[in-house]
Amino acid sequence: MTVQRSPEEIQREIEEARSSLATTVDQLAERTNPKRLADLAKQNLIAWTRTPKGKAVVGGTTMLITLLIAARVRAVRHRTY
Repeated sequence: MTVQRSPEEIQREIEEARSSLATTVDQLAERTNPKRLADLAKQNLIAWTRTPKGKAVVGGTTMLITLLIAARVRAVRHRTY
């Protein structure tokens, strides 16, 4: 059995669907905004570096980079003399 709808009812349903779709598109655009995603990643990284594990990784990485730079400087100085 088919329900008869008036043109006004059909128009109203179309407008409601458009409005709902526009809201959904706006939400998706906000959720996938590159600046928002970058800010969220930055916040997460900062929060992680404040954890014990994050501090250990940052400290170890800093130490490794310092040792590599010192070795490079020593090698360059050793070659020039």
